[in-house]
Amino acid sequence: MKSETSEGTQPTAEEAEFKYGPVEIFLIGFDGAHPGPNVLDAILELVQSGSIRLLDLLFVSRSSDGDLTVMELEEIEDKYGLEGLEVLELGLAGEEDVDDLADAIPPDTSAALLVIEHLWVREFAQTLYRAGGRVLLTERIPAPVINEVVTAATA
Repeated sequence: MKSETSEGTQPTAEEAEFKYGPVEIFLIGFDGAHPGPNVLDAILELVQSGSIRLLDLLFVSRSSDGDLTVMELEEIEDKYGLEGLEVLELGLAGEEDVDDLADAIPPDTSAALLVIEHLWVREFAQTLYRAGGRVLLTERIPAPVINEVVTAATA
């Protein structure tokens, strides 16, 4: 989808405003049927501190026989104390996203699927775009891996 100005022309780099920056999807796994309160508190803290914007949140559980159950935020917010949590684009993560990630959820476990925007990245992406630049590649290194590498390198 192309963005257009009120005159119907493509906006210049200087005129472009991003509603959102790059978005990440996290699938966070848990033993049992639902996440513990510490995990939910951590998500709430990230949103309330302004570190991230939560665009969508789903909870998925897999039974011992392999059946998946997907719960939208509205279905569980009271049960998990998430009422009032600002989720900006409910429905952004869909059935296709769950299908793509479902193999990562073992039987008798559950997961939270978070669609988030790191707020600092939006401004950075917009600045790059206005300067004629673009991100060519990003790579995420999991925390346990980078910490192991740094420890080994400094030992």
